[in-house]
Amino acid sequence: MPEALWALEESRTRRLALSPLLVAELFYRLGAWLHRGVYRWGLRRSRRLPAQVVAIGNLSVGGSGKTPFVAWLAAELVARGHKVAILSRGVRGSAGDDVNVVSDGERVLSVPARVGDEPVWLAGAVPGVPVLAGRNRRALGLRAMSLFGAELLLLDDGFQHHRLHRDLNLVCIDARLGLGNGHVLPRGPLREPVSALRFADALIWTRVPEDGSTRDDPRLPAALPRFHARMRSLQLRRPSTGETLPVETLRGTEVGLLAAIARPDRLRDDLEAMGARVVQTRSFADHHVYTRAELDSLDPELRWLTTAKDAVKIPPDWSTAARIDVLEEEVECPDRKELLDWIEAGLARRASRA
Repeated sequence: MPEALWALEESRTRRLALSPLLVAELFYRLGAWLHRGVYRWGLRRSRRLPAQVVAIGNLSVGGSGKTPFVAWLAAELVARGHKVAILSRGVRGSAGDDVNVVSDGERVLSVPARVGDEPVWLAGAVPGVPVLAGRNRRALGLRAMSLFGAELLLLDDGFQHHRLHRDLNLVCIDARLGLGNGHVLPRGPLREPVSALRFADALIWTRVPEDGSTRDDPRLPAALPRFHARMRSLQLRRPSTGETLPVETLRGTEVGLLAAIARPDRLRDDLEAMGARVVQTRSFADHHVYTRAELDSLDPELRWLTTAKDAVKIPPDWSTAARIDVLEEEVECPDRKELLDWIEAGLARRASRA
């Protein structure tokens, strides 16, 4: 996604240059409106499950920190006594099954090549929480309930998934990027028009800076509850040995950036903020599955940094030719108690109406 499409203000020259995309945007908007509309108008029915469902999604394409937030929320809800399972559609996996059990809460049972990188990362990030991936989210939910006794299902990337009834919809927006230029694909970075936020129950500002600032703007519904989450760099881990290092070891060092994520520029900014100098970059399309040859081609004299989501696609013995370190992060939520109380209260209200 071009950086220019995230600009809040656009010059007349830029608007003119991008104007040919307006026709394509119109068709995309129409498709998104119809996709949501057929369920709102009752032409198709959202199917209910005998469990509560919380969807965590976003309005923009990739890179909002949604999946780490799902992992954090699952762990917090388990700590409050809920029987949680995570349902993911998976991306770019080879498995065409409606239901794939990625984790039973104790063991990771699949690989990124089959189900995609995000479900496998989630499976390792949230011990004790089953993770299922596949095309049919209702079938995933039924399997999670029958196999693991799940009573609360977290639907990863679920704001635009209407086949399954949701009790709550949480929408993640990167606090530093906001809604960008406000246009829908391909003219802008949004999957749906901003007006779709009226169907959300709360907004989660993700990647909030330490000063707590957000890129709020009048296009957001004023009555929509807002909560805050930020990413904190935790440590560096070397897959080849399991060794962990403090992030302070990056200061003043030259590094390479290896990433197959939606916004590799964000990782570059984070590394440079820690004092590293990024001198080489190898970036691939989001969810790309690495090959041994791609890793063998990395400069062996350089220290390479990648993300935890990328690391699940790199077998430890593949990283021996190049010095690859994984930047591990954790989610912090300044208004943690308020958010969790709000979710439980919202679920209780929905249950009383059922």
